[in-house]
Amino acid sequence: MPITRDQKALLIDEISDQLEGVPTLYLTDFKGLTVAESNELRHQFREAGVEFKVVKNTLLRMALERLGGYDDLIDHLSGPTAVAISEEPAAPARVIKQFTKEAGTEKPALKAAYIDGDLYGSDQLNALAALKSRDELLGDIIGLLLSPATNIVGALEAQGQNLVGAIKTIAEGEDE
Repeated sequence: MPITRDQKALLIDEISDQLEGVPTLYLTDFKGLTVAESNELRHQFREAGVEFKVVKNTLLRMALERLGGYDDLIDHLSGPTAVAISEEPAAPARVIKQFTKEAGTEKPALKAAYIDGDLYGSDQLNALAALKSRDELLGDIIGLLLSPATNIVGALEAQGQNLVGAIKTIAEGEDE
């Protein structure tokens, strides 16, 4: 049964709402996965905090055009397409890479990724999977900021201990 114009408009609104303000959008080709593989893939995406759904290219194209700024990504809308939406840029790539390795398959294949306004091609899956998460980056920055303070405190403590040792030695010498 064909979708009515009103139903299409509602679907486009729904897709637009889901994509609005999302920093990470992956387009994948899932054709050739079995039902069991598809279910497992969805489960892994869900565990990683990634929303994964199959969409019609025409509806996705209309939603992306409505939002604007996705012209380069629209060029990759051909064939069966599933969309992975995430706040974390590397999460979808990690799931895809892990799934293809475990399942021994080449699907889902990355068509393109759109991360914070930049387009990444299908050949950049490994680079995307290697990106550090936001929490890892914050941890690195905090570690870098704290390391000079830690070094200063350590140096001051060492000098203080040397001074205490010298005073103890002098005091012990006076007691004799």
